Amino acid sequence: MADHSRLRRRFDRVLGYRLQAALVWLFIRAMRLLSPEQASDLGGGLLRRLGPRLSRSRRMRRDIERALPELEPARVDAVMAQAWDNLGRTFGEYVHLDRIAAQFDRHVDLSGAEHLVALRDDGRPGIVFAGHFANWELCAMVSARLDLPLTYVFRKPNNPFVAAMLAEARAPLGGTMVPKGREAARGLVAAVRAGGHVGLLVDQKLNEGPMVPFLGRAARTGTVLADLALRHDAPAVPIRVVRTGAARFRVAVLPPLTFQRSGDLRADTLSAMAQVNALLEEWVRDDPGQWMWQHRRWPD
Repeated sequence: MADHSRLRRRFDRVLGYRLQAALVWLFIRAMRLLSPEQASDLGGGLLRRLGPRLSRSRRMRRDIERALPELEPARVDAVMAQAWDNLGRTFGEYVHLDRIAAQFDRHVDLSGAEHLVALRDDGRPGIVFAGHFANWELCAMVSARLDLPLTYVFRKPNNPFVAAMLAEARAPLGGTMVPKGREAARGLVAAVRAGGHVGLLVDQKLNEGPMVPFLGRAARTGTVLADLALRHDAPAVPIRVVRTGAARFRVAVLPPLTFQRSGDLRADTLSAMAQVNALLEEWVRDDPGQWMWQHRRWPD
């Protein structure tokens, strides 16, 4: 097994990564020949057809049925189809982030910008957070447009050539990226201590996180948002992104959340994350097909 693993890693370094990168490059070049709307339609159409055939769809259906038991089977089917469609559209739009940013008013209906301006100008560190709804990259795009650079966590691909291409595609979002893992927490804390602002996606499972209610079930939940907000008195501003069409979005920036401070930091942290999860739950219930159900949010 060890020899096989070493051979695989050596193959990847010598040839495998380059083959992968060539395919990704071809995908990017092909998508760049299309408009953002056409790329969105193509990506959505592909995953709308392929997604339901993948094994992950079985878990998606189970999670939707457990989280939203009031839905009829036909509605569950519709939510799954919309979730696959949205993920495919997000992939298609990824290579057009620069064009979407350059024609922002054509693609985005923005409300609540004053809350980000206040966060930018209050002389304090701050947090911008969202979940994996619609095209979640719009959160960073909106912040950059308002001259509010963010430090945010990303999962760096193992393939260095692909990582470089994805970093180039995300360049219009500005900000500073810190790789997921041990370095992430240090990078976020350093940014906040320096009076900067961080961007967080807070709806995914963190294996070592505490169990916090979400959509009727306990879910492992990261606490970095609450830790930063409570320890550094950093306002936390939610951003909700809603897809309204192909490369078309409604982005609502909401007022900062107010967290309880009782003096018991652990209890306050759990209370804050319960408040955050409750807000995300409202968004899911309002339009469940906008959320990324493909992620394994619950442990069973």
